[in-house]
Formats: sequence, C-alpha cells, structure tokens
Amino acid sequence: MRLAEFILRDVEAILVEWQAFACTLFPTASEPTQLTLRNHAQQILEAVAKDLATPQTRQAQADKSKGRSFKLIGAPETAAETHAVMRAKSGFDINRLVAEYRALRASVLRRWIDACQLDDPGLEDVVRFNEAIDQAIAESVSFFSAQVDQSRNLLLGMLGHDMRSPLNTIQLTATYLAALNAGAEISDAASLLIRSGASMKALLDDLVDFSRTKLGLGINVSLANAELATLFANELEQLRAAYPGRTIELELAGDTRGHWDGLRLQQLLRNLVINAIKYGLPNAPVRVVLTGENAGVRLEVINTGPTIEREALEQIFEPLQRGPEQDNSDRTDGGLGLGLYIVREVALAHGGEVTVGSDKGETVFAVRLPRRDEDLLP
Repeated sequence: MRLAEFILRDVEAILVEWQAFACTLFPTASEPTQLTLRNHAQQILEAVAKDLATPQTRQAQADKSKGRSFKLIGAPETAAETHAVMRAKSGFDINRLVAEYRALRASVLRRWIDACQLDDPGLEDVVRFNEAIDQAIAESVSFFSAQVDQSRNLLLGMLGHDMRSPLNTIQLTATYLAALNAGAEISDAASLLIRSGASMKALLDDLVDFSRTKLGLGINVSLANAELATLFANELEQLRAAYPGRTIELELAGDTRGHWDGLRLQQLLRNLVINAIKYGLPNAPVRVVLTGENAGVRLEVINTGPTIEREALEQIFEPLQRGPEQDNSDRTDGGLGLGLYIVREVALAHGGEVTVGSDKGETVFAVRLPRRDEDLLP
C-alpha cells in the first residue's frame, strides 16, 4: 500500500496518537480540549497525502527539501501555518512545535511499515536516518532558541534600565513646572506629563521584571514589617487621581500586618486594579477587598464586565497576553501584556498564589499571601 493511501485510510488512528503526544507538550497551566489538541492536524495529514500522490520533479523535490516550495503571493494560510499560530497562542515554544512534528512523522512511518509488513532493510535505514536527523534538529533548535531568548532578554533588560534615567528627568521637570503655579495651562500640561511618566515607568518596571524572570533571576523582593492596609490605601489614592472618572472601593477586614515587600505588593495591586479598569464596565466600581486571616492575607480585586472565556482564563497570566478589545474610554494605553504575569511572579516570590474566576458578568482576581515565621501578631 502506498503511503498516501495508508495515511488517508488510518487518519483517525494517527490523530489519536498525535493527540496523546500533543497533550504531554501543553504548558501545565493549560487544560487542552480534544479540538485544541487536534487543531488542523487532519488537514495537515490530508495535505501531505495529496502531495505524496502528486507527481514531482527532481527540482521540485530539491526545492521542497530546502523549504523553498513554491507558494503564490497572497495565498491563504496553509493548515500548518494556522496550526503554528494556534500552538503559539497555547503557550508552545519552538521546541514543543518541532517535537510534535517529529512524533507525527515517526508515528506515520512506523505504523505504515507495520501495517504493510515491509521488511526491506533499506527502508528501515531511511526511517533510522530520519530519526537521527530529527534528534539533531531537536538538540540544535533547543540550544539555538535558548541563546536567542537570552540575548533578547538581556537587551530588553538593559533597554528598560537605561530608559529610566531620561524618564526620571522628564518627571522631575514636570513636577517642577507643576510647582511654579504658572497658570492653568502649564499646570494641566505638567500634570499630564506626570501621569504619562508614571504609566511609562510602570511599563518599564514590568519590562525589567519580565527580563529578570526569563533570565532565571526571578522577581527581587526585599521583606520587611509592613501594614498592607495602609500601603494599599495609599496606592489606591494614587490610582484614583490617575483615573478620576472611575470609582475604586476598598474594603478591609482583619489584621494585615506581616513580613512583606511593600513596594512589590503595591505593584501587584496596581497591576490588578489597572487591569480591572481597562476591562471592566466604565460606570461600575472596581472593588478591592483585603482580608487578614490566621494563615495569611487574601486580596480580591473585583470588576463588573464581560465574562472571560475559559480559553482566555487558561492563558491570562502568561506573558504578552492581551485581553479582548472593548469600547472603554479608560483604555488610553494597551500596555505590554505583562501586568498579570508580573502579578503572578510577585505572588510566587512571596510564597503565595493568584487565581482568577469569571462568571455572570463578574471577574475576580484573588491573591493569597501566607504569613511567615517572622510575622508577629498580637
């Protein structure tokens, strides 16, 4: 039986094997559905079978082996191209994507040889050669991508660090202008510069923190005795000034003293509240609930708005993820898609965790921070 015929005949069994292996590759935070696991796999196999059944010149074969197969400009995406986009959105890296195709090729060839009872030693050599090349590709891609990632993250870290100096100068100058009382127009312009500078500083802080985590350095925390109720109240006052058209409520309960990095937890709160403002309904309040418990503290940031789909929730703390665009006048800046990622990393650095739930038009981000032995409660 020719390979193209075998693929079309046994496509379901091949897909089941593809699905089982793909499931092992998904990030641990994701729970892929069968549709997600198989997305475009059948179309890819059918395209391969069609190609195998089509006559091919030596030149076309050579071009294809070098990735130079002819394609019309403006032609629609192939199933393989769309599959790559979907896998990237699911949190795959290049190593996982390559592994998926390696496993697919090995599975098809092995199943074909067994089904047709082919015992030609030369065919076995071809399969073994493919496996050896696949292993070499996997090793090279792994080291190559690691090197590229490290270089990129070093560049991002240095860029974020070096941009802070001119930004500080801009903010100091704007503060000086605001203090001159040189008229309403200058005061308003200075206030705009101060707010914009604060937003830019927050973006740079997120960028530097992201680079640190990707370089394996983690989020840097400096623990000291702190009262979260006071720290959070101060942070929310600044946010109310930055978003004068929004209502931000704070509810406090219990003892919120402990051994924390106050600045980092203010950053965590700021990112959660800004996210709630961006994606919540403009006329609905953002509620912040801070509760002291025996085992630690619990922070909830609650907003009213469109329910977030489960697929989006599964990836919401991944870096460079953005929420759906909405008609919200407070969304003056799209951000980098790092805010919730930084929230998770700050919580983890304190030994805590962050979760999210969205149902019936309400979204709740909940952060739990455990108390440490150093925390002294009366």
